[in-house]
Amino acid sequence: MRILLKFVIDCDPDAAWRALHSPRAVAELYGPFVDLAPMAPEGLPTAFQPGDDVPVRLSALGTVPLGQQFIHMSERRVDERGGEVRIFRDSGIPLTGPLSSLDVWDHQMAVSAAPGDPGRTLWRDRLVIGGPTAPLLWPLLWSVWQWRGARIRALASTWAHDPEPAASESTAESTADDEA
Repeated sequence: MRILLKFVIDCDPDAAWRALHSPRAVAELYGPFVDLAPMAPEGLPTAFQPGDDVPVRLSALGTVPLGQQFIHMSERRVDERGGEVRIFRDSGIPLTGPLSSLDVWDHQMAVSAAPGDPGRTLWRDRLVIGGPTAPLLWPLLWSVWQWRGARIRALASTWAHDPEPAASESTAESTADDEA
């Protein structure tokens, strides 16, 4: 069974790609209702890297346990007619809780330049689930994915982290360049 999302967000593809690799940005997508906490004593990595295996604990409102999830991260790049598409894939599996009855969990998020607007990002999100309880869990996950999509659209403009130089910095740089 599949859940698909496709929309344009207000950040460039590089910022979206960085956000996909940020455990903090990913955790914000589910907030404030679902908390994502590391199970490993060293905590979450600063950035997800291909091959990472990250166990996390999920809870509702920080108090109601939802189970444990194993995140296995990989990535790939594909050239399409409109340009390069970068794909982040979580092929981990729910370990405990209601979602552990699933035996397939394949979550792929693709980012590319929005058609006609390279300063914005076309975001494509696909979750494939399988197992005997998939038909029962699909409506719940579909609802969560709609919430996630709304959060992605709301947070995307905050993902760019390259601040414009302050007026005093650019004046100091041009003065230094003039003196050189």
